Amino acid sequence: MNVHTRFDIAAAITAGLLTAVCYFWRLRPAAKKIEHAGAGYAVALVSGAAVGGYLAGTLNLWLSGEPGTARSIIGALAGAITAIEVYKRAYGISGSTGLAFVPGFATTVVIGRWGCFFSGLTDHTHGVATELPWGHNFGDGISRHPVQLYESAAMTVFLVYALVMLARRDNFFMRTGFYQMVLWYASQRFCWEFFKPYGAIVGPLNLFQFVCLGLIAYSVTMMRRSAAAPVPPETTKNQRGRPG
Repeated sequence: MNVHTRFDIAAAITAGLLTAVCYFWRLRPAAKKIEHAGAGYAVALVSGAAVGGYLAGTLNLWLSGEPGTARSIIGALAGAITAIEVYKRAYGISGSTGLAFVPGFATTVVIGRWGCFFSGLTDHTHGVATELPWGHNFGDGISRHPVQLYESAAMTVFLVYALVMLARRDNFFMRTGFYQMVLWYASQRFCWEFFKPYGAIVGPLNLFQFVCLGLIAYSVTMMRRSAAAPVPPETTKNQRGRPG
């Protein structure tokens, strides 16, 4: 078992445990929306993530002049969102259904990116050369940006923020937490992509950055819609009527 797989397993277990804790602590009402959506929701989620992850990862690899196949977290996120939004529209499901996934997704990135870091150059997630003191030699004698750790740190910040907002039962976060996570993840990922040796397709921007821009536009649009929508009665009750 290679180091990346070990971290993937650790990330999956930790994310699952945190999701379970948050479910019984704060996310049970949000999870009910998923339960009511039916089994097709899970099928759309998994298939969308798989197709998006491999499609974006492999295409970016080819555009960077590398053969083979690859997976991408940003591609998986975009694919899952696309599939779920299509499913929701087809079955008349309104409102956000993603809040229950926020702690797990953030935790997966926080831990999983360390696996990418320790996997070295073979993972194709390393940064470009740098003279900064925290640059890391991945085995080729070149000091590079440890962009995997930049991303892990950024998502750690968001995870702490999300847990604080859940603890407070913040009304806006309970309604838009998933969109906030997408906005944060896509924004920080867009920045770190400038420090990666991926092939550009328009100007300095690579494929992943265009996916990020799409996700940023999506999250901002959905947050505006949620802010304009009436507050669901159960949200107000959960925020005001239960002890913390």
